[in-house]
Formats: sequence, structure tokens, C-alpha cells
Amino acid sequence: MLWDGIARRSAGSGGGGGSIEEIRQPVERSPRAKVRIGLALGGGAARGWSHIGVLRVLEEAGIIPDVIAGCSIGAVVGGCYAAGKLDELEAFALSLTKRRVMGLLDFHFSGAGLIAGGRLQRLLDQDLTDRRVEALPIKFCTIATELTSGHEIWLTRGPLVPAMRASYALPGVFDPVLIKGRWLMDGALVNPIPITAARALGADLVICVNLNGEVRVRGTVIQSYDAEPTTDEQEIEEVIEDAPRKWSLFSASRAEKQRKLPNAPGMATVMVDAFNITQDRIARSRLAGDPPDVMVAPKLAKMGLFEFHRAQECIALGRQATERALPDILELIQESQGA
Repeated sequence: MLWDGIARRSAGSGGGGGSIEEIRQPVERSPRAKVRIGLALGGGAARGWSHIGVLRVLEEAGIIPDVIAGCSIGAVVGGCYAAGKLDELEAFALSLTKRRVMGLLDFHFSGAGLIAGGRLQRLLDQDLTDRRVEALPIKFCTIATELTSGHEIWLTRGPLVPAMRASYALPGVFDPVLIKGRWLMDGALVNPIPITAARALGADLVICVNLNGEVRVRGTVIQSYDAEPTTDEQEIEEVIEDAPRKWSLFSASRAEKQRKLPNAPGMATVMVDAFNITQDRIARSRLAGDPPDVMVAPKLAKMGLFEFHRAQECIALGRQATERALPDILELIQESQGA
């Protein structure tokens, strides 16, 4: 039995196991084809503009998905596509400059994140304010994570914009979103590429888009590493210890500035790299437990997580990756329809 509703999955289940609680309702099969095609659109912040290129190539090939499961930026692009608003989203993405991106970020220091997210919500509300997830012409869900419990939440009903906002509420950056008594944040924390959700919602074949497939975060285990500081590190520490320390509210003394070693990462770099590492490990675990039928992996290693002004490049990379995968996709669909 397939299901509709809001499903909760325990995030502590490694490769995607754990209990699910849901409201079960039958899902009618599409009369358009023998095989139901699902798209699992992964998270990856600004890299997610490449989803637009993926969808364009599939459309041109006559491949219209029956099911879309989106996480984070994948929820935004997938939701706009399912609502028939991909043209508007693409035009918005291509209009972004560094200056305009900064203008959309309503920083505050009283919430649970640096950005309230109200300006972005107003932009989404312009075209999607009255749209509901269950009323979309394409079966759609977004993935979010419940704060404190770590439950994986599948939002398959209710207003579309809050469901999208909850899925992209990156911890520490955006405020979490309150939906029916639950504080929800970015779904990439538990299911960065929601293949399981696409299958559960009725897809026979699942095409996933992995935005981090080429990102250079292929960690290994270094079993023996010497913690002894180098000569340069020792000299820097000696300078810092000998220098007088003077504090002020908004600026550090010379000694505190010197505390940063050469090439030491800043706060933004630490946050981005930590998110990349976490998402990569979780994605690899989930992909091993429930692999897609076809994976599209745009070459996005040189694209920063927050470089939203590079939409044109991202879209082109999404197109290129889908064109490479298209022969396999078409062959698989033909085989499935003939089975």
C-alpha cells in the first residue's frame, strides 16, 4: 500500500530505516504511462539551480515525472515545477546578482538563525500563496527534519510555501519553521536525496539528482597522525602568548588577530565545509541502502553553496549532466514499459 500524509522517520537509523507513522490512503496510478517516473531532487543550496537544467532536458525529451520528492533547494525547484512556475523561478534565478542576493537576506540576531527568511517567503508567496501540496498536478512532497527529535518529516499535504521553507531551513542560517506544533529545519540533515520518498509515493523508476556527486569531500580514515605542532606553528603561538591582550566589543587586539594561523578557515568556510561533509556522508549511506535507477550528478565542485548569482552556470551544468544520462534514462523507461 502506498501512502499520503505526513510521515515521520527516525533520523538515527543510518541507511534509512526506522519507524514510520503515516495517514494511509491509496495512490491512484497515472493513466499516462505503464511506468510511473519519480524524481528525487537533492539538496545543495545554490547548486540547486542545476535542477532547472535537469528538468528542462527531461521536458524536451518528453519525460514528465509522475512524482517529485524534493529536499532543501530541491524542494523549491521541484515545488515550482509541480505548480507550473518553473519559468518564473528560472527568470528570478537568472536575475540574481551578488548585490540582489544580499538584499534578500533579512539578517537578525534574535532568532534561531541569522536570516529570518521573510523576504524570500514573500517572493514565493507572489506566485504560490494559494497553492496546496496535495492539489498539485504532480504528486509532490518535501523533506524536513524535526528539531530535537531528528524525525524525518515528509510534507505531502497543506500549504506549499511553508512546506518548501521548512525543507530549506538550514540550521544556523535560516530560522526553523513551525508547522502543526513541530519545529522543522533542513531535510538534508536526514535525507539529502529523497529516493525513498519518491518510491513510497508511487514511483516505479526513480531518477535522482545528486548535487554533491562531484564535490571533493571523499573522506577516508587517517589512522596515525602526529599531533606535534610544526616549527612555524610553535613560533606563531609564542608571538601570541608574549603579546599584550586588549579587548573591545567589536574588534580584537593585534594578538587576537594573530591567533589565526596562515590559511586558517573563517566561520563561513567552517559552516559550509561542515555541511558538505555531513551531507556527503548521509547521502552515501542513503544511496547505498536505496539506490536510484538512474543518478544525474552535475559537475558542481567549483560552485559555492551560497553563490546564488551563478545560476546560468548551474543551469548549464544541470543540462549537460542530464544529456549525458539521457540515453540510459530512455532505455530504462522503454525496458520498463515493455516488461
